[in-house]
Amino acid sequence: MKVTLKALRANKGYTQQQAAKSIGVSADTWRKWEIGQTFPDVPKIDKIEKEFEVKYDDIIFLVGITVKPYKTKNSA
Repeated sequence: MKVTLKALRANKGYTQQQAAKSIGVSADTWRKWEIGQTFPDVPKIDKIEKEFEVKYDDIIFLVGITVKPYKTKNSA
């Protein structure tokens, strides 16, 4: 779970704070999800699905989610 949430967030270009706000949780809650200390409940997983345009299986089973390379404005 933690790698997938980080990948979803990074691929969307969100900070932990932005991801948390989009789901309606605190940044600390999102951070705990990413490190695997706690896990989102079903209503929050529904929000993650909608916000990040993924399916439940993608979130839970790490299906095909990878982190895209980060590009700065100066990158070609």
